[in-house]
Amino acid sequence: MTALSSPATARNKDLILEVLREHLPATGLVLEIAAGAGEHALHMATHLPGLTWQPTDPDPQALASIAAWRKAGPPNLLPPLALDAARPDRWPVTAANAVVCINMIHISPWAATEGLFAGAGRLLPADGVLVTYGPYLEDGVETAPSNLAFDVSLKSRNPAWGIRRREDLEALAAADGLSLHARVAMPANNLSLVFRRSADMNGR
Repeated sequence: MTALSSPATARNKDLILEVLREHLPATGLVLEIAAGAGEHALHMATHLPGLTWQPTDPDPQALASIAAWRKAGPPNLLPPLALDAARPDRWPVTAANAVVCINMIHISPWAATEGLFAGAGRLLPADGVLVTYGPYLEDGVETAPSNLAFDVSLKSRNPAWGIRRREDLEALAAADGLSLHARVAMPANNLSLVFRRSADMNGR
């Protein structure tokens, strides 16, 4: 299997890495949900050597691409695992120090986002973080015309897809013991959202 690549990944990987450097722990296991082709996994594991990086994806083609990228990767990049975000009860990982999800939420059914937060709430320790990246709608913030057009395009491809409201993610987070810790504006009208698990929810 050939390692797949994306121009968008080449453009945003260093910017996302900056956010992760600031908010991820120095050591521990990072669970990446919907790792796609695996380019982000390779880049992050290479530049964050203190962390063990576990990429996952539900798509066999993506898993094969991740495995191909991993051949040139560092030892802290683990073999990819099959994982459906919408089924947190079946995740093959039972604990993680951080969860990262890049560009999944707008190109998956809402059930995948619900599962992402439920799974993160279950896996993360007190003060563990969930970092998401992608386009979002926000109350009181004017949406860029390009994002509005993108939302229409997504829904035309699959009615279950679409750009989600940040406030809806915050409501999911609250139900699963997480709260929004940081909102980082990114290029091309994207955001990095950092959620932190509440200490008083640990072990619920």
